[in-house]
Amino acid sequence: MGEMSSIQLGVIGALFLSVASSVSIVICNKALMSNLGFPFATTLTSWHLMVTFCTLHLAQRFNLFEAKPIDIKTVMFFGILNGVSIGFLNLSLAFNSIGFYQMTKLAIIPFTVMLETLFLKKQFSSKIKFSLFLLLVGVGIASITDLQLNFLGTILSLLAIITTCVGQILTNTIQKKLNVSSTQLLYQSAPFQASILFVSGPLVDQMLTKQNVFAYKYSPIVLGFIILSCLIAVCVNFSTFLVIGKTSPVTYQVLGHLKTCLVLAFGFTLLHDPFTERNLIGILVAIFGMGLYSYFCTQENKNKHSIDPPLASQVKSKDNSPFLGIQEKESHEPKKLSKESLV
Repeated sequence: MGEMSSIQLGVIGALFLSVASSVSIVICNKALMSNLGFPFATTLTSWHLMVTFCTLHLAQRFNLFEAKPIDIKTVMFFGILNGVSIGFLNLSLAFNSIGFYQMTKLAIIPFTVMLETLFLKKQFSSKIKFSLFLLLVGVGIASITDLQLNFLGTILSLLAIITTCVGQILTNTIQKKLNVSSTQLLYQSAPFQASILFVSGPLVDQMLTKQNVFAYKYSPIVLGFIILSCLIAVCVNFSTFLVIGKTSPVTYQVLGHLKTCLVLAFGFTLLHDPFTERNLIGILVAIFGMGLYSYFCTQENKNKHSIDPPLASQVKSKDNSPFLGIQEKESHEPKKLSKESLV
């Protein structure tokens, strides 16, 4: 029971850190981009990841965590995939209306459920599916204002959905299959994510904004907000990997929509953004759906632990099989495999 309590506290802590850091970085980036006129979102994300890697490298040098190597092909594929997904999401926002972009983000949950059901044989109860449906309807009512379709924007949205879903499923699967922590996985993959965005970011941003990030005149206040954004991003990236590793990709997406509701509420209360009855109804429906999802997940986990403890140990032993064909290295202990994300 003590171990279960500590696990639950760890999950709650990870969820709180994810919400707090994500809402904080949205506020910071909104000030940076909307008020100070710094529009280079993709390039900024590459800086986020570079600062995250440098912070983790410093922490590793001070022995705050143990760096464990992952097969280079696995970590390169994983890092580049996550970097590409961020690029596709930004391009989707650029080539679609805000409403269609919100639809793209909403589609990530059902697509993730479909992929996990088809390829990982994961079962989702009808109660869980109903709560997710309520959540998506609520967020849709609150955030979708228009739906303008175009061929290129639709293709980019599909690519964004696919890469994001696969990346988040891999974030969970790699941690469990290779028995690595969220910190170790982020430390190994951040350089590859940062590299792909550092190369492509200025090009993507120039295409989207018609401005050159290297020709931008950086004032002290802009530099200050960029540094603050990068520091907050360390918490965002760390908590993202932590939440997905401790829960699931679907739970992380549910948490993401909670952040959307909080940002909408924050914009109304503090920034006096336009707010209608439709926004309020949508947020309430979404929060009700989140509450149901949390309740049903908790009940199912309790039933699973109380009814099938032997089955859980069997599943755990199966999960220790090599991932993506990676074989256990002879130099490691018998039960340990060769080991180890955004804004």
